[in-house]
Order: sequence, then structure tokens, then C-alpha cells
Amino acid sequence: MRAARPRRVLLASPRSLCAGVERANEVVETLLERYAGTGRRVFVRKQIVHNLHVVRDLQDRGAVFVEELDDVPDGSVVVFSAHGVSPQVRVEAARRGLEVVDATCPLVTKVHAEARRFAARGDTVVLVGHAGHEEVEDTLGEAPASTVLVENAEDAAALEVPDSGRVSYLTQTTLALDETSQVITALEKRFPGIRGPGSDDICYATTNRQHALTAVAARSDVVLVVGSVNSSNSVRLVELATRSGAPAYLIDDAGGIRPDWIRDAGTVGLTAGASTPQALVDDVVTALGGLGPVSVTEHTTVTETVTFGLPAAVRTR
Repeated sequence: MRAARPRRVLLASPRSLCAGVERANEVVETLLERYAGTGRRVFVRKQIVHNLHVVRDLQDRGAVFVEELDDVPDGSVVVFSAHGVSPQVRVEAARRGLEVVDATCPLVTKVHAEARRFAARGDTVVLVGHAGHEEVEDTLGEAPASTVLVENAEDAAALEVPDSGRVSYLTQTTLALDETSQVITALEKRFPGIRGPGSDDICYATTNRQHALTAVAARSDVVLVVGSVNSSNSVRLVELATRSGAPAYLIDDAGGIRPDWIRDAGTVGLTAGASTPQALVDDVVTALGGLGPVSVTEHTTVTETVTFGLPAAVRTR
């Protein structure tokens, strides 16, 4: 069968950019405008957000992305990404006389503060997350002597700590809700007195996008998630849709669609990770329209109203 056919597109809402990502992007854009024509470059440690197109666009406009501060000349302007940095990085930046603009998402900052507070009261801090992710590595750096990482329920069930009566847990902000619940249940069984954060660490945007996709995936023959491979929340959306019973695929943009994925699909579920611009979703709808008549229906589970103010270093100049 050919891929060309009439089909319905179910748009999950909320989708695309969250408040933390919009804030981080605006920080870099504002600095690029401020220093345009001055010869002063704007450096960004790591990817400002995990989206290939966003990073390329900012590079084209003059942002210089580096992996570590070693690549930033002394005294330069450097932006810390939305995923945060460890205290060690902050100390190094101060030592080098770098002009720091911190674009860490406030919800990540919340988790960092909890890690310090829990460790200060003498607890072993169990961080639920994915090894190697930037947010996880930097959260571990807040209290490295007191924090241990668990990735799944099996890790939680086998965990040994110095004092089983003094244990707390935190979570990465971009995890799958259902899988994280299983890990926390295992921790509570292993350590009945374990204490958690006052409010969930998994961020509102991750939660909302997962709930919206769950509703859409149940009515779809196939699901497309627009996002980059290093975007944790985008990857979790693909996994969630798959667990819901729909074949699901992660694409950076419309060019990533393979005709065999949608050949027999009368209904395509469509969403995007929290780092993905809406324009990339629009491009996917247009590409699907090139394969036959398309009717688009938006399924909204909640309306997001969260906004975050810019850092003072950006606002006051």
C-alpha cells in the first residue's frame, strides 16, 4: 500500500515548549542582541536546551556552544543551560572571572535546593534518574558524598545505605510518571520511613505532556513525537506511547518521517517534547498533508499558564 491516503491527525495538547525552555532561549537571544556589533561573544555551556534545531538557530545567530568552561576565555559572558550546573562549575566560573548568566530552569533549581537540604539534615539522598543525563550529573554534584543514583525499581530494591532510618528521595524532572511511581514504591518498601520532596519533582510540563499523549495514543494507529534524541522528556513520550499500544517514533523534524511508519495509519497521534518549537510540529502536519487530505483535531487535557521571569542579569541592563 502507498503512504498517500486521507488521514486524521490528533494533536496532543499541551506540547512543545515549556516555560523553562522559553526562558532559557530568551536569555541567549537577549544577550545576542545586547552584544551584537560589539565583538563580544556569548558562550553557552552545553546545549541551552536539548533540541537540535534550537541550538543550530542560536549558533547561526552567533552563540558559541562549549562542553566545558575550559573553552571559554577568561572574563567572557557564559550562559548556564536550562539543565543546571554543579557547584563545582560555579566555583570555576567565579575563579575565572566569567560573567555568568544562569538560565537553569527554576524547577531544576528546586531539586538542587532539596538535595542540599536533605543532605544537610543527615540523610542519604536517593536520586531517581538516568545516569549520564546533564540534569542528573549536576544534581549529584550538589551533595556528592550523600547522594546515590537509582535508575529503576530493581536498583531501589537492592539499595544499601549507612542508616536506613535517614533516607530521602528526589527525582529528575523529566521522567516517565508511571515508571517513576514504580521506583518510588520500591523505595518506600525498602525504606518505610523514607521522605520525599514537598511537591513532585517531575515538572508540570513533563506531567502535562504525558497525560495529553496518553489520551491521544489510545486513539491513534501510530504516534510521532517531534524532539531530539538527547531530550529526556521526548524519549519518555515515545516510550509512553509504545507502552500504550501504539507504534511510536521520535523525529527531529518532518524530514524524519518514514513512509512505512504511516502507510496503514488512518489516525496519526502527534506531539512534541518540551524543548521543541511549535513550528516543527506545523511542518510535520504540512508534510502529512502532502500525502493526502488531512483533518487535524487538537486534544487538550489542560491549559498551561506557567511563566518564569528572566534572570536579573538579563532584566536589569
